[in-house]
Amino acid sequence: MSDPTGFAPHDHHACVSTALAAAEAACAERGARLTPLRRRALEILLESHKALGAYDLLERLAAEGLGDKPPVAYRALNFLTEQGFAHRIERLNAYVACSHPDAAEGHGAAFLICRDCGRVAEALADKAPLGADAQDAGFTVEDAVVEARGLCPQCQSGATA
Repeated sequence: MSDPTGFAPHDHHACVSTALAAAEAACAERGARLTPLRRRALEILLESHKALGAYDLLERLAAEGLGDKPPVAYRALNFLTEQGFAHRIERLNAYVACSHPDAAEGHGAAFLICRDCGRVAEALADKAPLGADAQDAGFTVEDAVVEARGLCPQCQSGATA
């Protein structure tokens, strides 16, 4: 598993610009359209390493005059997840921008979810975490997502102070 992005100090401006550039390049290569609405939805997800629900995103888009009906947010989120620019966090019923936009398309992900501050760190994970068990069962793992809940380093520091 790679080092997770989200809890460690990093250049967040570079994090955002790298993800946007990767999304634009991927769309150009795939012939997909990163419309202004889809781009803005991705920018909103990239603002922090916290997961947002579809209605949280819709509220932001509506405040900016980009649409106030649920399908607006859901269509943007579907596009972003289908293209690999965002991930759905099942446990939270929310979405987070992909922290590894240069990783292989459809990469395995492990999400570390802080139960206190709500930040989410994404680490690249082996697509076959079940390895030998799946192989022994004759099962081919095509996709696997790990979601772990706990306390991030900052919240642990605050809890022990």
